[in-house]
Amino acid sequence: MTRVALPEELRLRILQEARAAFPRECCGLVEGGVEGGDEFRVTALHAARNLAPESDRFEIAPEDHIRALKAARANGRRLIGCYHSHPNAGAEPSATDKAGAGEENFLWLIAAGGRLEAFVYRRGEFSGAGRLIPG
Repeated sequence: MTRVALPEELRLRILQEARAAFPRECCGLVEGGVEGGDEFRVTALHAARNLAPESDRFEIAPEDHIRALKAARANGRRLIGCYHSHPNAGAEPSATDKAGAGEENFLWLIAAGGRLEAFVYRRGEFSGAGRLIPG
């Protein structure tokens, strides 16, 4: 079973960003590591500007993506996923998320309704990541 170790302060930060961005989606990138291919360990978040003109999707600003990538490398880590909110939908991948996904073994954290859920994109599909554990 896939597990996601996420420190409580980072979980709360995503939920706070989701509330602050309402009615638009918040978005950002997740820094950390993957152990054994099945355990994601989140160590930092990198908030990003959402460039999508629609309120029901996200598009991470390229400059913010590059900034996050450089920060992760400087920390000896990598970007292992992204996060975003669904202001008017559930905490599960939407059709838009599925159409935009593509990086193999990439973690997606989705906030909605005060909840945060984790999914991993593998072999063209999202699967529930099991449970979030305090990291």
